Amino acid sequence: MPTPPVAPQQPHATSHHGITRNDPYHWLRAANWQEVFEAPETLPADIRAYLEAENAWTKSEFEDPHSGLLETIYKEIRGRIKEDDSGIPSKDGPFAYNERMEEGKQYPVLVRTPRDGGPEQILLDCNLEAGDGYFGFGGGDHDPTHRLLAWSADRQGSELYTLHIRDLATGKDTGEVLENIAGGGVWSPDATALYYTEYDDNHRPYRVRRHVLGTPQSDDEIVYEEADPGFFVGVDETLSRNYIVINAHDHQTSEVWLIDANTGGAPFCVAPRKANREYDIEDRDGTFYILTNDGDAEDFKLVAAPVFAPGPENWVDFIPHRPGVLILDFIVLKDYLIRFERFEGLPRIIVQSFSGGDEWAVAFDEEAYALGMSAGYEFDTTTIRFTYSSPTTPSETYDLDLATGARTLLKRQEVPSGHDPALYDTARVFAPAPDGELVPITLLYRRGLALDGSSPLHLYGYGAYGMAMPAGFSVSKLSLVDRGVITAIAHIRGGMEKGYRWYREGRHEKKPNSFSDFIAAAEFLIDEGYTAKGRIVAEGGSAGGLLMGAVANLRPDLFAGIVAEVPFVDVLNTMLDDTLPLTPPEWPEWGNPIEYASDYALIASYAPYEQVKAQAYPPILALAGLTDPRVTYWEPAKWVAKLRATRTNAAPLYLKTNMDAGHGGASGRFDALKETALSYAFVLDCVGRA
Repeated sequence: MPTPPVAPQQPHATSHHGITRNDPYHWLRAANWQEVFEAPETLPADIRAYLEAENAWTKSEFEDPHSGLLETIYKEIRGRIKEDDSGIPSKDGPFAYNERMEEGKQYPVLVRTPRDGGPEQILLDCNLEAGDGYFGFGGGDHDPTHRLLAWSADRQGSELYTLHIRDLATGKDTGEVLENIAGGGVWSPDATALYYTEYDDNHRPYRVRRHVLGTPQSDDEIVYEEADPGFFVGVDETLSRNYIVINAHDHQTSEVWLIDANTGGAPFCVAPRKANREYDIEDRDGTFYILTNDGDAEDFKLVAAPVFAPGPENWVDFIPHRPGVLILDFIVLKDYLIRFERFEGLPRIIVQSFSGGDEWAVAFDEEAYALGMSAGYEFDTTTIRFTYSSPTTPSETYDLDLATGARTLLKRQEVPSGHDPALYDTARVFAPAPDGELVPITLLYRRGLALDGSSPLHLYGYGAYGMAMPAGFSVSKLSLVDRGVITAIAHIRGGMEKGYRWYREGRHEKKPNSFSDFIAAAEFLIDEGYTAKGRIVAEGGSAGGLLMGAVANLRPDLFAGIVAEVPFVDVLNTMLDDTLPLTPPEWPEWGNPIEYASDYALIASYAPYEQVKAQAYPPILALAGLTDPRVTYWEPAKWVAKLRATRTNAAPLYLKTNMDAGHGGASGRFDALKETALSYAFVLDCVGRA
């Protein structure tokens, strides 16, 4: 029988707070990791050999034997996608801007048409720009005069972008570029300059520069520089376009600096950073509107302050804090304020006129659904756009008339191969956690399926950074559901599905609640007859991959398999390495084990890599990206190596590292489907439905 790769062990001792640990797979962390992000070919030969050996093992033992199933699932999912699909035009001045996909093509085409009708102009065809390698499109932003387009792309997957300037009259790039920046840029009102963010030597966005067109990048003025490595920096603008917005933040604290977009000059601070205070800002008619958790407003409130005196001492409640009603976002237009809330676990849109009158809500009746809103380009408008979907209902996009409340359906997601919502049922149930909290679970399954415990179940979880998992429509999941697999999302603590408290109860010293919530969800679904012990395949990515590693250690008996995508499993060593891009900004989320012995002990108690033990583990598929700056490739590589050396059984264990991509996996829309097909084929194999 063939044998899997065995990673050699090399002693590597470290001591913290009087505790010495040996990390025998530390050698998989390339000493030149910063260089690898920019030039993957510089990866040391011994590390490359091991990763490629693991890839070869995964191919020979799983992908090749299941090639037919992989191709079938890929074709199924692709068949549910309208390949020649167009977005919905967004008006801005004399033009309406849009983005469309063409049949057989991987990347979008950016276009515009005259606002009142006329021929389409292609602004940028990303398929022509992509070439044969990785192409991470960073977006395209037209300037306020509609003459130029700033567009950016990442060619390695490392989130290092090159920004190009395109002359829209000629359709050609000017040759002026900004190298190694963090995404796109923000135009000045006269289109003579761009504000952008750049990285420090540890790949952290820390500085904002102003680039004057026609001058060398080396001459760009430094507008703002962040001294604290725990704070990331981004640049944006208010919807009114009156202010350039510089946001310095970690996961719990923010500080906003503004530049008058019309006069330029040095930025001014709205409110100095204060631990655990977050705020975002928009403006209208001489007033700043600020979304903040200042004081005891855990679920956030909206305050107002004059633009000439925006400090916290002048903040006046505009929408007071209401416990249990989480304000997630807001839009300020010339005549309306629109806020996006979550109440009793479900999202809603609230519209309020500045001229007075009762506010009103956009909400829906299904048990579980996903809702989103966007403002478009224009400030002086009476229309916003929103999208709606549910596990059974494909996405629908509407324009909402703020004056009348009328909804205009602009687009309904087409499923070319066909989709009948009546064939499926969705449900929202609640699992009791060990401490009595109720964990929401969203379910999707074929109508008529016998809920007698015989069905396999796919259980997804994340539970970090306050990110709520939407209960939306997925063309991919139907490939599981149509084969008799129930799909479920466990909305565990660490997200904000039940308000900010739900997040607070699943981070830092309360992080173990996320794991116990997920286990409680699995046990509840077993007890209620949806599935059976050993018939559940769990899946999670990034911080959800940490969840996968933790529950694999805690309750391996519950699961038929585990899919861990770019899994954050080496938590202790990563949080001890303050040279890594995300480590200092992540300390508020996980704890700082360098400074505090209590945080060291806490993280060590659950870190999946540290807690691998001599026990039987379920089948595991781990996916990684070589140039991933968020969860570095060596985390899943070390985890799989340690599992192979420590576990007491020989269940399938696969590691696949994308040698040409980063955190998001393959960049093309069809290549990404192949990765989904791999995960789903593994799920089906684990439950005997392959």
